[in-house]
Amino acid sequence: MIKKLRKKVVLLTMTSLLALLTLVVAGMNLINYHFVVENADEVLLYLSQNDGKFPDDKKEMFTPTDAAPEKRWEKHRRINDETPYESRFFFVVLKEDGGVALVDTGRIASVDSEGAVAMAREALSSGREKGFYGIYRYAVSRGADGCAKITFLDSRHGLENFRYFLFASAGMAFLGFAAVFVVVYFLSGRMIRPIAESYEKQKRFITDAGHEIKTPLTVINANVDLLECDLGDNESLDDIRGQTKRLKALTEKLVYLARMEEDEATLKKEDFSVTELAEELTPAFAHLAQAEGKTLRAEIRPDTVMHGNAETVSRLFTLLLDNAVKYASPGGEVTVRLGRQGRHIVFSVANPTAGNVTKEDMGRIFDRFYRADRSRNSETGGHGIGLSTAKAITEQHGGKIKAELSDEGLFTITATLPA
Repeated sequence: MIKKLRKKVVLLTMTSLLALLTLVVAGMNLINYHFVVENADEVLLYLSQNDGKFPDDKKEMFTPTDAAPEKRWEKHRRINDETPYESRFFFVVLKEDGGVALVDTGRIASVDSEGAVAMAREALSSGREKGFYGIYRYAVSRGADGCAKITFLDSRHGLENFRYFLFASAGMAFLGFAAVFVVVYFLSGRMIRPIAESYEKQKRFITDAGHEIKTPLTVINANVDLLECDLGDNESLDDIRGQTKRLKALTEKLVYLARMEEDEATLKKEDFSVTELAEELTPAFAHLAQAEGKTLRAEIRPDTVMHGNAETVSRLFTLLLDNAVKYASPGGEVTVRLGRQGRHIVFSVANPTAGNVTKEDMGRIFDRFYRADRSRNSETGGHGIGLSTAKAITEQHGGKIKAELSDEGLFTITATLPA
């Protein structure tokens, strides 16, 4: 249990850190990508407003032209004196019928006229006004004559810088994550040490108390026998004997539960037939159910073998069968199923309830001393730790156990164990 708690602490811490680093790295790179795109769009907008070229006079780059009002351009904050020399671009003007009106590839060496036309037609057919064509950012503008002007800007440097930053930030985040993982892993032992010490003291107390209680219980039973010899049959003595028997059973269950929650390495495992185990147990509970006016139906898969501890698995099956038969509604049918799902053994027990168990109980059904129906537990002599023991046995085998309640009132407990 302590190992599982340590794993949960490390997992929770690292999951939170991973979420934070992912958010930070993704946020920074989204901002960086947005900057690359916005910078390219700014240059493309400038070119589209200036007939696809940079003015020869640098002063014209920062003052409106004398063109018609609808074609005038404002000052662009990312355009500077070096922009014309840094930018590699070309544009193609296509007519409404798809013919080529103009091609200008004078400011780029990697694309010829034929390639430029093919790229322009493909970009125009996409239906988008802006986008990327490989490493080129393009923008589509339409003139009053119906022609479409597609301007392409070489954005390789911006995209390369974006990729470098992406890999660098992701790499630094990974290194930071790994470093924190090492620190958290070694410090987690100290973090849970008080809990581990408290848990060990609790287990030691249960075990020691269990052994100490056995002696007075034995003395009480012996004295009851002596008094019975003198007084004969006596109802009070029968009550004392019944309560001491109940207390002894409770003590044994608590000690067993404490042992079950110890390290999994202490459990001796071997291959055994879980089919034979289930077939040996179910007849006895079928007779018990019949005596109480209930029925038990078993669906057991043949030739099912698992690797585990036969003694504890037998106790697990017994606990679940006993719980189902005890708390099944009068005249109800208990259904037992044993099968396989992939590499797992699945054992489930279902019994109808009389409305004494609610869906709110499902979250606490495996807690120690929890009783969904206290009155019926008192009648049947339950202690409220049987399902806790079943959970401990299941987890010690590396499996999982769950409880479900259908809308029709069918209570099902399913234990899934590694084969």
